[in-house]
Amino acid sequence: GDGAVALLSTLAVFAVGFVMRPVGAAVLGVYADRHGRKKGLTLTVGLMAGAAFVIALTPSYASIGVISPLILLLARLVQGFSAGGEFGSSSAFLVESAARGRRAFAGSWQQVSVAGGVLIASLLGTIATSALSEEALHSWGWRVAFVLGGLLGLIGLWLRVSVEDTESFTEAQGTGRTRSNPLKTMFVEHPGAALRVAGITIAGTLTYYIWVNYLPTYANLTTGIPLRTALLSQTLCLVVFVVALPFVGLLSDRIGRKPTMAAFAGGFVVLAWPLLHLLDGSFLSLFLVQLTGMLLVLGYSANCAVIMAEQFPPEVRATGIALPYALAVAVFGGTAPYLTTWLHESGHSDLLWIYVSAASLISFLVYVTMPETKDKEFH
Repeated sequence: GDGAVALLSTLAVFAVGFVMRPVGAAVLGVYADRHGRKKGLTLTVGLMAGAAFVIALTPSYASIGVISPLILLLARLVQGFSAGGEFGSSSAFLVESAARGRRAFAGSWQQVSVAGGVLIASLLGTIATSALSEEALHSWGWRVAFVLGGLLGLIGLWLRVSVEDTESFTEAQGTGRTRSNPLKTMFVEHPGAALRVAGITIAGTLTYYIWVNYLPTYANLTTGIPLRTALLSQTLCLVVFVVALPFVGLLSDRIGRKPTMAAFAGGFVVLAWPLLHLLDGSFLSLFLVQLTGMLLVLGYSANCAVIMAEQFPPEVRATGIALPYALAVAVFGGTAPYLTTWLHESGHSDLLWIYVSAASLISFLVYVTMPETKDKEFH
């Protein structure tokens, strides 16, 4: 019966999916390193699409009682498991398939697809909240988005079944370099690289989930701006974000990973406070805050796939990317919407900028001290 409590409960279910990400990363990352990127990608998209259909078709609480939210929770756990393995497999596949000198450009398309998914979701949210009554939205309208998500997953499944595996994996397999236990190999032989991946991810995942995913809800909660107006701002900013991503990837291939990523993290260290304090309930303020934040996030999103892939050899690459990344995302990304809302409801909204700045400072230090990998030999 309390709107804030209901929102926190919803965000808790959202966060629970992230708990499964490290599990999925360990299991599916190992699977992709042992059996190929193609098989790993086919499995992850099949799980994601299936769970989306389950969410869409779950009977209401009024029909089956507590079993309804339990089914929803289980479906979110499957989605989290799937997403945990998806990032490592897709990043390895794209970067290993890249032309010489174009690894960041190729890797940036991983995030183009992620942001494209958020863009479609934002567009569907804008349409649904604008075209449907509140009663229709709550009774059946929200289910349509999950049906469409499941259908997109089936298209992705068809695409992935039709591609060939990468030369890097087939060469490693052909020469007997694939490992029976890639997870153990990662911890024993590449612990520094795994820690670096986690450090790279901290600021990126926190700012991504606040600025790219959650800011419309946060602005609606804190300033009262109508949700449909906030979602429209998000949709417009996401168009710019998606279009710009490959160009920042090209910039990274030209000037390096370190300067482009350091600019992102340093920007948030300096601008987190003024950006979050500019929100005043108007469309223009939200649009400017969201657009500025997304332009900064480009420095992370265009680089994350390539910089992580460049840390590991092909025999442990999918696992090495997936597990440290998933752990950092579970701790800092999945909890971001819940923590942001809780801070507001507790009267501590002003502390959010400190959290963002501190996380950005940690990653900034990682970026400026890590070795540059732009010209690193890559297999």
